[in-house]
Amino acid sequence: MDDDAMDVGEARYELVISVDARSSGTYDDVDKPRMRARIYRVLEAAFTHAKVARDAVHMEDRGDGVLLSVAGRIAVTRLLGLWLVEVHENLRDENRALRVPLGLRVGMHVGPVRHDDRGISGRAVDLACRLADSPVARRLLDAERADLVLVASESLYEDVVSSGGKFVEPARYSAARLSLKEGEVTAWFHLPGRPAPAIPDDAGSGTGTGDPPPAAHARMPEKPEQGDVRAADADDADDAADAGADDDDRFGASGARYTVHGDLSQHSDNVYQQSVHIGRITGAERRKG
Repeated sequence: MDDDAMDVGEARYELVISVDARSSGTYDDVDKPRMRARIYRVLEAAFTHAKVARDAVHMEDRGDGVLLSVAGRIAVTRLLGLWLVEVHENLRDENRALRVPLGLRVGMHVGPVRHDDRGISGRAVDLACRLADSPVARRLLDAERADLVLVASESLYEDVVSSGGKFVEPARYSAARLSLKEGEVTAWFHLPGRPAPAIPDDAGSGTGTGDPPPAAHARMPEKPEQGDVRAADADDADDAADAGADDDDRFGASGARYTVHGDLSQHSDNVYQQSVHIGRITGAERRKG
């Protein structure tokens, strides 16, 4: 009997990730499957580049989003750092071809999770979902015209984020009080690649009543920049390799290459600077080095 069969129903201490699409209710029956396919491409490619093994991730479809839990053997800093950077970059790639960009709200919390034949449950799951669905997350995504907002629980921020790490920048998070069904909680909000966000004054409380139509999020297409930006550099890959995943045990094909255009920034000592894309070195800069 394998380990999974032996401990069905027993709580495992895992990272829970709730991913919701912005304005999902406004997609029609033709566009919704395309939206869902984009979300899965974004998430699975990020797991591949972050070298997170397939069997370390539980994934449930939620119609307009995805609910995930990641086994405790995977460092939480990997998900808060490299994986989140990859999700953001993959999402930016997807959005370049869209008139109305896809926006994602990501809630994260670590706690006891119970697995059964139908999925996962527990207070940790409930909290991660509430964070992603909070009015502050919804309003912040709109107010900043962002592609992605991360909402971390208070305990996750204090235990992990506050200590920093590779691509983990506590100074770029902002706190806000939320009134949830379970009571008031503090949550920390982060827009990848940007300074600490200003929490909207009209963010309200509760679990939200819906998003504005997608037209409210439309933006002018970004002007492509010159240069070829490749997959994560060797240092990132070396740091990520200790997850112990074999090439055949990862999401998709490893070693994928793709080009990213647009705003450029360089990460050095947990500070983003011009003129290198987040986590990836341009060809020009690589030759200079």
